[in-house]
Amino acid sequence: MTRIERIDVQMVDLPPAAVRVDAMQSFVKQETVLVTVHTSDGLSGTGYSYTIGTGGRAVMSLITDHLVPALLGRDARPVEALWRHMLDQTRATTVGAITSLAFAAVDTALWDLRGRRTGESLWRMAGGAHERLPVYDTEGGWLHLPVEELVDGAKRAATAGMCGVKVKVGRPSLAEDAERLAAVREAVGAGFEVMVDANQAFTSAEAIRRARTYEPLGIAWFEEPLPADDLNGHRRLAASTSVPVAVGESLYSVQRFGDYLAAGAVGIVQVDVARIGGITPWLKVAHAAEAFNVAVSPHFLMELHVSLAAAVPNGMYVEHIPQLRAITRSSLVIEDGHVAPPDVPGIGIDWNPDALDDHRVA
Repeated sequence: MTRIERIDVQMVDLPPAAVRVDAMQSFVKQETVLVTVHTSDGLSGTGYSYTIGTGGRAVMSLITDHLVPALLGRDARPVEALWRHMLDQTRATTVGAITSLAFAAVDTALWDLRGRRTGESLWRMAGGAHERLPVYDTEGGWLHLPVEELVDGAKRAATAGMCGVKVKVGRPSLAEDAERLAAVREAVGAGFEVMVDANQAFTSAEAIRRARTYEPLGIAWFEEPLPADDLNGHRRLAASTSVPVAVGESLYSVQRFGDYLAAGAVGIVQVDVARIGGITPWLKVAHAAEAFNVAVSPHFLMELHVSLAAAVPNGMYVEHIPQLRAITRSSLVIEDGHVAPPDVPGIGIDWNPDALDDHRVA
């Protein structure tokens, strides 16, 4: 048996690569919580989760005060059993964002450890369904950018070979959103995908009204149109438009995704490995979506999600938002608008210890 002997926990702060503003908030910084699990046979695995500016120390406290004592001395190999054990130890705070983020850092470390022990990449361990997936860009589509910069960003993405761009919506008037989207569509042509993201800004009625305006522009999907807990609103919207409704970055349990799928309230599942609680539940959500014939296009974390999205049959896209460059030695290579998952043991992220030291805050 290979037992967990030590678990190291740290947090680094990463400034955004560009100014990021959406309809509800600004991306101040990425608090990245890293967990490294060490075992009695001399192996280790590292995982991580993140916040966009608040709650990182709370995540760390939950890990160090509750999850670490619950895991020390246990066999590191049965990942499913360990995830369930973490759940059993934290019933009073689940389902919730802080607990899911804490689970994710630990669970991802255990998967990394598993791959390093077996010599298998995460992509292969999780299924190996696709050798590569198309990439779309989000970095050039933020809400504060003027129309000219939106158009320039979309053109840059197309020139770089990406397959689409995401444009943030939620300007005060529908006319302004429509003008911005029409300018991007005209610049990139009909063969280039344009996604829109409202970051939960609208009421049900307003989302239906805006979707009708977006629809003639050939929008690939309408992301987070409503607050994530408004299941009925998403169901009504999905029934009223041909634009697929994308949901998932703000859902924190497998069961909640099940509710959305059963209600026909989601057309694109955007499950986030950090917010769902790790790789273990991420795969459950992806396969549940497959059972409903729904595609998966994960939110953020491209360095990790490339392996997971490519692992499942219904993986659709990888979202391009580079954020780990400052603390890693590895990087994804985009060729012909597609990216291949790393085929090395573990999760495929090569952390830079010196850079982690420079950015460490806890």
